[in-house]
Amino acid sequence: MSRESVRAEDAHTRRQAGGSPHARSRPGVTFATALAVLAAILGALLPRGASRESAAVRRAQGPDAGSLLELAPPLDSSGFSRATAPREFRLPADHGPHFGFQTEWWYFTGVLAAGDGRRFGFQLTFFRRGLSPGPPPDGPGLSTNQLYFAHFAVSDEDAGEHAFAERWARGAGGLAGATGEPFAVWLEGWRAEATDADGRTLRLAAGDGPRRIELDLESRKPLVRHGDRGVSAKSDEPGNASYYVGYTRLGVRGRLATERGETAVTGEAWFDHEWSTSALGPGAVGWDWFSLQLSDGRDLMYFQIRRTGGGIEPASGGTLVSEDGATQRLSVHEVELSVLARWTSPHTRARYPARWRLRVPEAGLDLVIAPLVADQEMRTSFLYWEGAVTLSGRASGGPIAGHGYVELTGYAASMQGVF
Repeated sequence: MSRESVRAEDAHTRRQAGGSPHARSRPGVTFATALAVLAAILGALLPRGASRESAAVRRAQGPDAGSLLELAPPLDSSGFSRATAPREFRLPADHGPHFGFQTEWWYFTGVLAAGDGRRFGFQLTFFRRGLSPGPPPDGPGLSTNQLYFAHFAVSDEDAGEHAFAERWARGAGGLAGATGEPFAVWLEGWRAEATDADGRTLRLAAGDGPRRIELDLESRKPLVRHGDRGVSAKSDEPGNASYYVGYTRLGVRGRLATERGETAVTGEAWFDHEWSTSALGPGAVGWDWFSLQLSDGRDLMYFQIRRTGGGIEPASGGTLVSEDGATQRLSVHEVELSVLARWTSPHTRARYPARWRLRVPEAGLDLVIAPLVADQEMRTSFLYWEGAVTLSGRASGGPIAGHGYVELTGYAASMQGVF
């Protein structure tokens, strides 16, 4: 049985909204609704002269009407930059925030092992959402044009459990924020930061109840620029893309705690950093994303964007990273992905793929991918499945194994208008 803890940590924002600072997320409140309500609250706190978002509030209609709020029209992205062409990446500055773009995330996942052989998965993701272009205002106080939220999860294979938490805060007053030189991103006590000059060694810290991680990460390969030299297209429309870079294999040492106690762990992690303003094209409902670390030293990232009616967006694709860090861009036509089993969430009734066969014929790869734990659904402000996986199969005729993470969105509701 999954355990969950979904908390809103910005007590001041909750009080402004007229609710308890420790109120749990309501299952009927969508991500877009939660984001819009917070945008309206924080928009009122912007300093004079700063851009404010529209805040026309109306009661939600339907069976849950009466306590839910929706904002119309949706957030206006006018004035934000879009990812349209390759650019030079400078480290550590580009590990930090890009306030000219509306949406940004820093994404850490990994598969870890204790000394007794027990395996765990972890996820720590920080999201930034700009209410207006440009950095937050200088000075003290809570005025800001930036929202941050973060997701933390631990999967315990032996216990068959997946626990997760969500926190929100404004990017002001030290509650949440990000810097590039030195690199750090944080939301109250949850934090990722560089421990060297260029951001290739990192420290992660997060906790919720008895679950806690304190991990040191060191990249074993150079920075990877996914897509066209770092521009990852999501459709054929110019600007429906993100800048997408990261480290596909980091060695991990540290400590992990669950309800069953604390233990030293080692393993491998993955770090993605993306920023964009307009991503999904018309007709897209969600995506399936894979980050796989193979026992022969190669890493594979692959995503496919699903369209209404069951088609796959032609801009889908991936990156194959060799043992020495060289990269090969993969088109959707070079990867064959099929679903071998499905799982229905007992909490939301959403039905997700639950086992896959993934083939890259030109690279000699034929993989079977399976979840570490069946229920790794993230029931946060938006519903998605994000979980640790193991893999087995063949590589150019010989056996291969490995592990990684899979992200599945749009199975409970369309992701249009969310990212």
